[in-house]
Amino acid sequence: QVLLRESGGGLVQAGDSLRLSCSVSGPTFNQYSLAWFRQTPGEEREFVCGITRTGNTTYYSNSVKGRFTIFRNNAKGMMYVQMNSLDPTDTAVYYCAVARPPYGNIRSATAYHYWGQGTQVSVSS
Repeated sequence: QVLLRESGGGLVQAGDSLRLSCSVSGPTFNQYSLAWFRQTPGEEREFVCGITRTGNTTYYSNSVKGRFTIFRNNAKGMMYVQMNSLDPTDTAVYYCAVARPPYGNIRSATAYHYWGQGTQVSVSS
């Protein structure tokens, strides 16, 4: 059983920064590919950013590239996303996700096997 828990969401103003954290239980954390997705009411879950199991390669959606940074700490079983220059369009529930091998398309929600419960990020103008 792999359990994920996000933290760090909240209400901020446009231009502010926020860091989300995701703790992942389980003995094989360093074998997991990880990602952040987000979702707004009535919309499909959207890929935000992803990171390979070693942390050597990262992926970003065009909407967050240059503003968000994903990173992980394999020793602690933690994943993070540093979100800078936040915009009201970033308002959503953010989910962390875990994929075990064999890995699928890192940008597709269908590639992930475990999900957190989500944390709300709200950005006011």
